[in-house]
Amino acid sequence: MKVADALKRNGFKEAFYNIAPQILFPALLRDPIAETLLKTSQSSLLHYYLHSSEQHIKQNWQALKVCLKKNYLINDYPIWEDYIALLRWFKKDLSCPLYVCPENLWEAHHRLIIRKRAIQKREHLLQMRSETLQAQKLYMEEKKAFFGLCFKDKNLAISVIENVQDFMDEGDTLHHCLFTNEYHKKKNSLILSAKVDGHSVETIEVSLKTLEIIQCRGMKNNSSEHHKRIMDLVSRNLNQIKARVKKNSQRPELA
Repeated sequence: MKVADALKRNGFKEAFYNIAPQILFPALLRDPIAETLLKTSQSSLLHYYLHSSEQHIKQNWQALKVCLKKNYLINDYPIWEDYIALLRWFKKDLSCPLYVCPENLWEAHHRLIIRKRAIQKREHLLQMRSETLQAQKLYMEEKKAFFGLCFKDKNLAISVIENVQDFMDEGDTLHHCLFTNEYHKKKNSLILSAKVDGHSVETIEVSLKTLEIIQCRGMKNNSSEHHKRIMDLVSRNLNQIKARVKKNSQRPELA
């Protein structure tokens, strides 16, 4: 195989890391972030950067450079990016290794969720209630085409979350950032709740662009004992979501 000198200079050797050449090569030639990730042997992060429609690597590049410099291993990229969003909300220094390279990512992430939720409830409760009512109107406009979707398997039921208040309740129940980080405002994501015997066990985010499961998380962002059943059930029913996406795209706009 003959490879252009520019590609070799920018870090390419022989491996593709499950990235299609037509995606990898242009990125290496035009994007310094992709080049840096490859040269620092961050192949899984490079794959995430080039393939995930929900990643925010450019926005978090300053913090990520600190991680690379400190050889800090990020085991869960979506959680780390949620964590950085929380640090940004608290106006923390994203160039400080103490903040961006936590010893235990999940615990640090959970602590910030608790702090942010406490502040929101203490200082902005009335405002949040007003905003929740307004957010519900916008949420219904964007996601009402998916309301009523429900997949069942014995005592497991997975349904689209239809109320912004339920985002808050689900986040409080499972101790994750579903409401705190305003997932109800994500236009290209569909959020579903998985319940076993009527009790929430995991929350699922599905991309409305790629129709892939972005993440599926239970208590404190860990997987529940029902994780495999939940993933299988959602995967088997992605065609139902696809049908709603198609039908909604064909709906005539009001004049």
